[in-house]
Amino acid sequence: MTQTTIKTLRDNAGMRWTALLLLALAMFCSYVFMDILSPIKDLMQETRGWDSESFGRMQGAEVFLNVYVFFLIFAGIILDKMGVRFTAVLSGAVMLVGGIIKFYACSESFIGTGLETWFTNHLNWDGQIPIIGTIFPFAEGMPASAKLAACGFMLFGCGCEMAGITVSRGIVKWFKGRETALAMGSEMALARLGVATCMIFSPFFAKLGGEVSVSRSVAFGVVLLCIALMMFIVYFFMDKKLDAQTGEAEEKDDPFKISDLGKIFSSLGFWLVALLCVLYYSAIFPFQKYAVNMLQCNLTLNPAEPGSYWAGESVTWVQYALMLVVAAGSFSSNFIKNNKGLKFGLMGLAVVALVIYCYMGYMRGTAETIFAVFPLLAVAITPILGNYVDHKGKAASMLMLGSILLVICHLTFAFILPAFKGNAIGGTVVAYVTILVLGASFSLVPAALWPSVPKLVDEKIIGSAYAAIFWIQNIGLGLFPALIGIVLNKTNAEGTAAHELNYTWALVMLAALGIAALLISVYLKAVDKKKGYGLEEPNIKGE
Repeated sequence: MTQTTIKTLRDNAGMRWTALLLLALAMFCSYVFMDILSPIKDLMQETRGWDSESFGRMQGAEVFLNVYVFFLIFAGIILDKMGVRFTAVLSGAVMLVGGIIKFYACSESFIGTGLETWFTNHLNWDGQIPIIGTIFPFAEGMPASAKLAACGFMLFGCGCEMAGITVSRGIVKWFKGRETALAMGSEMALARLGVATCMIFSPFFAKLGGEVSVSRSVAFGVVLLCIALMMFIVYFFMDKKLDAQTGEAEEKDDPFKISDLGKIFSSLGFWLVALLCVLYYSAIFPFQKYAVNMLQCNLTLNPAEPGSYWAGESVTWVQYALMLVVAAGSFSSNFIKNNKGLKFGLMGLAVVALVIYCYMGYMRGTAETIFAVFPLLAVAITPILGNYVDHKGKAASMLMLGSILLVICHLTFAFILPAFKGNAIGGTVVAYVTILVLGASFSLVPAALWPSVPKLVDEKIIGSAYAAIFWIQNIGLGLFPALIGIVLNKTNAEGTAAHELNYTWALVMLAALGIAALLISVYLKAVDKKKGYGLEEPNIKGE
């Protein structure tokens, strides 16, 4: 007589990975929209009159409500009270509404309306107060379209942050006791590919058909946000069926508590990690928003001749397919243990595809396709680094190495890359290598940083500690896009063309953040040695 085992959706590998795919695709779509205007900064200046400061303030608006109206905390409370399903759909809807507002602001339909007149005459903060003046998404002299776009981006940022914490909770729910680390790494890898997708397709749609229209790029992002909402709705029904099968109530984490702040803020280890986090990420994410324009200003690019294959639309799709081969081959090779032939075959395929991709980027002569390689090395080595920290440790040392690479990359962009102006091949090679190394740094620090937090604070307040770190991190993510724009305006003559800006001092500022992060990581390692936090020890003991 056989005994029948009742299985839930979670016990079915195909179904739980389908749930992960739904959540990961939703985050992929949100990452594309997050930087949808970054690779067309020059077009925003030329067609909408957004100077660097206006562009920076609009980009920094994404985290304004999360930080200064504490929506980041409210999002956690909503998730705790309403559960994963409701919060996922709500976050998708909020992102979509914010995206639609941003689309309208960037569209031709907004021009000449009464709403444009209102925004022109209002929200004119003079911005004269140092530092504090840079946190506001609005300033005197900003075009009305930039102000309204900032409003939409603020709303999108609320939904995106809510989606981020919801997806993490959903993965834990579906993969509890199974491949949780692999699932989270896979979700992060797919989400980061959204950055590369944005870099390739935003300019593609803006210039489609030979006529420039920045609103087409934003419309592409809005379509993806619609897809994200649909992914969350499908997930809603899958998750509901899972709960019906298990009879479990939705799992809830301990909510953020104000009373926890005293314990958290009195921890030296917490402050070191929080400062390291805000310094490092402030030198990465705000840079992403200007990186394409920085390359346009520092590289000698030879655009393809009109009518040639390299100037055609099909080459964009070929390059994107190659990018997916690089990402899939390099990422999957990390999880093949018993077949060295297949493992090295996938790695070799990824390398060959990357070389072909880089050659095509050079032949096309476009900065956005060059910077699109940024997340590829991060996708490839993130599992390796996470596995190393789990089994070998050395987290504090990896934080130091990541900070050193960050400084080297920004100083290379500031001083070495401009020296190759006039040398198309040399400049492109320097740019590719530096961008890939920056991507490696982007993997080193997160792989070592986030697993270190539980070693520095009491387990009972770990959720609150993460919430506080995210909040502090978002201060930098809102401040530095505007600061970069202000520095660019101050160090370039008024009316400087979008492709002729001098980025030296803006990049030096970002390198200074890396130096500060390096000093803190050195001090953290010394404190770890003295107090025995165990940052250099492996996360998995007994191996």
